[in-house]
Amino acid sequence: MKGSDADDSEEMGAAAARMDEAHPGGVESIEALVQRARDGDARAFEGVYRKTSPRIYALCLRMTADPDEAAERVQDVFVRAWERLDSFRGESRFTTWLHRLAVNLVLQERRSKGRRRARELAEPDLERYGRSAIQAMPGTRIDLERAIAGLPPRAREALVLRDVQGYRYEEIATLTGVSLGTVKAQIHRARGMVKEAMNR
Repeated sequence: MKGSDADDSEEMGAAAARMDEAHPGGVESIEALVQRARDGDARAFEGVYRKTSPRIYALCLRMTADPDEAAERVQDVFVRAWERLDSFRGESRFTTWLHRLAVNLVLQERRSKGRRRARELAEPDLERYGRSAIQAMPGTRIDLERAIAGLPPRAREALVLRDVQGYRYEEIATLTGVSLGTVKAQIHRARGMVKEAMNR
């Protein structure tokens, strides 16, 4: 083993020992990891990624109904989070801040795609989406996930933001750039379509 490799191994071992001392069992809270990451600790940010990326993927998957696009958005979210970590002031939980960042990036990408091409998005591959949904969200009702995936893109986004993420109608209107009445109509329509699909 080269000297630098040995030094790296010793440094990693010492860091792990310090973490175990500070956090018995080696479990460190997201908030503690975020604070260390804000101080420039890239490994702490890796810990944040490991703890939070499955939920961010599940959110992106629900909003896009496309596993590949969801995976891309997750990468975008964490790159942006690392770049903007100093702007996180701790007024809300870090996971709340991260979820809002994910929602904004998914919506921003949708608007960007709309500008790049003025054609209808292809229907989602429901079987592929279903397999990914089972992996990302074990224990959920796959029929519900399929019903949500089958919604038109804007209705799906509005429904996920309201019924899954808990955003208020006014917040959804601001995020998506449509009127409050349109948001309410999209959600009403989406709920009806999901109910109909679940009753088949």
